[in-house]
Amino acid sequence: MTRMTARLCVTAAAAAAPLLLLPWAAGSAQAHGAPTDPVSRVYACSPEGGSANRSAACRAAIAANGAPFTAWDNLRVAGVGGRDRQVIPDGRLCSGNLPAYRGLDLARRDWPVTQLNPGGRLTMTYASTIAHTGTFRLYLTKPGYDPAKPLKWSDLPTRPFAEVTDPPLTNGAYHIPATLPKDRTGRQVLYTIWQNTSTPDTYYSCSDVAFPEAGAARATGAAAASKAPASPRPARTATAKPSTGTPTPVAEKGKSGAETSTSTGTTGESTPVAEATHADAGPSAPLLAGGAVAVLVLTGGAALVLRLRRR
Repeated sequence: MTRMTARLCVTAAAAAAPLLLLPWAAGSAQAHGAPTDPVSRVYACSPEGGSANRSAACRAAIAANGAPFTAWDNLRVAGVGGRDRQVIPDGRLCSGNLPAYRGLDLARRDWPVTQLNPGGRLTMTYASTIAHTGTFRLYLTKPGYDPAKPLKWSDLPTRPFAEVTDPPLTNGAYHIPATLPKDRTGRQVLYTIWQNTSTPDTYYSCSDVAFPEAGAARATGAAAASKAPASPRPARTATAKPSTGTPTPVAEKGKSGAETSTSTGTTGESTPVAEATHADAGPSAPLLAGGAVAVLVLTGGAALVLRLRRR
């Protein structure tokens, strides 16, 4: 091999290296997402889910799945086009009927849970790796929902309680404002559908949430009333871990059609749920792997040139 040929090899390697870093070459680094607050089952049970990943429910889901939920941001179905109830069968809502996520459909009462207040306001944090246009629709299971039974479409209202179109991507996440229904108690499922308009994909996710039981809520209210000061303060609602970015206020369409402002939700029982989203922590593993390959190619090419020159 001549010096000219060696230089050509190195030049070609240097030209190809940036291509390894492009998003389309990174596989799962493309256009995906899932709720991290209230934490979704797929994120809680992923390797990034922190202590929630070691919960009994997540261990059972991973066993049923036959593999860990490494691609927590890739639970998507193409070509649905709004026909969710026709395409996704009952009992398969949390997995989107995808075999790779079947463990998420287990009917259990001990999924990692986020505490919420009925009638309260929250802002869902929906982590995403690449911005997309589309509409988020949020549903909450009906009163009387039994978490020990598979989730069915009949467990959800026909209309979402919140619907937001094209919110901005801020610090690696969408922030979806919503006002919760007032008549929920106990464990419920917050079901989120993200229908893209910039791709043919629709994303599905289940976030397990819990509201105070009816009796506990009344007792708490009575106790608070008996101890109320002359000038009572507004009731304080628990808040979630703060998001890294400040969401741009986006109008939310509920059943009444009125707009509501953004706010934060609540997380956790005694067992911690998923850790804070690492949305702004840098590129995903596939993207870093592509960069490592590029560095190896350039290093090998440079070593070849030095060896040839010494000859």
